[in-house]
Amino acid sequence: MSGSNDDGAAWIRRFHPSPEAEVRLICFPHAGGSASFFFPVSRGLAPRAEVLAMQYPGRQDRRSEPNVPDMAQLADKAADSLVPFTDKPYALFGHSMGSTLAYEVARRLQDAGRPAKALFVSGRRAPHRNADDGLHLLSDEEIVADIGALDGTGAEVFGDAELMDMVLPAIRSDYQAAETYRYAPGPILTSPVHALTGFSDARVDVSELHHWKEHTEAGFDLTVFPGGHFYLAEQHEDILESVRSRLFDSALT
Repeated sequence: MSGSNDDGAAWIRRFHPSPEAEVRLICFPHAGGSASFFFPVSRGLAPRAEVLAMQYPGRQDRRSEPNVPDMAQLADKAADSLVPFTDKPYALFGHSMGSTLAYEVARRLQDAGRPAKALFVSGRRAPHRNADDGLHLLSDEEIVADIGALDGTGAEVFGDAELMDMVLPAIRSDYQAAETYRYAPGPILTSPVHALTGFSDARVDVSELHHWKEHTEAGFDLTVFPGGHFYLAEQHEDILESVRSRLFDSALT
């Protein structure tokens, strides 16, 4: 962490500001995703929890900024932006690539003496099990086909076909960041890790999620939901309840 927070505000979206919230949940989108993906989560948890949704460069209102195809750089910048928001209990939630990024941010904030109360990881291999599937080297057409094949909601999550050329650079950059990431051994987390995934996720087998327990000294659990890689959209209410129960338990202990 550099200690600089010059562009910190650019990274954070608060859809439902809740100054009296007892805990914050900081959410990290999937590859090609944006902060708005977590608008329903913010609405569902407010006002007891305040959701901060991370907005990566190169998309939506940050579309004019260059993409960052490197996980360490993303983690450094995101962690710096979040320091002012660690003044009350907080947890991190990441989906797919966002899980790896949330984990690396958790490491940085813990090293800075500001540990999270919990880390939620969704639909992603554990850091030391990361795999390079070469997706960032595919053609635009192949990337679109790959996303569409994930499950029935993939196209809705990423937008319709006419908008794909607008978001493809961000998707490719995020794929590169995710696939070229290399885990560096270090202190394990002092916060519990709660893993979630879809039973039919074509990206990652359910068994892979168990390896996340090697990255915490404070407890691990895994919850499996029906659905594929974008099970979050299909199982929204059940996931909210699962997160809510663990989030507020973490906030009070």
